[in-house]
Amino acid sequence: MDIIAWIIVGLVAGWLAGQLMKGSGYGIIGDLVLGLVGAFVGGWLFGVVSPTAQPSGLLGSIVVATIGAVVLIFIARLLGGRRLARI
Repeated sequence: MDIIAWIIVGLVAGWLAGQLMKGSGYGIIGDLVLGLVGAFVGGWLFGVVSPTAQPSGLLGSIVVATIGAVVLIFIARLLGGRRLARI
């Protein structure tokens, strides 16, 4: 059941990040990958900023994954423009 929760968090976070970064999303697979990788990036960022803080629940996980996905989109657009940012 945990893998289904991760997929849902990844999809929601990827879609939210695409909307926040003024995009139209990256397709269902792109959003999923972006959200899942964003969860790792967001978890790492939150661990660096505040080692004792941990997101709790589904909503906390979505927020952390979305922040990580936004950071990924931002870095991808810096490195390669719009073409590279399309996953």
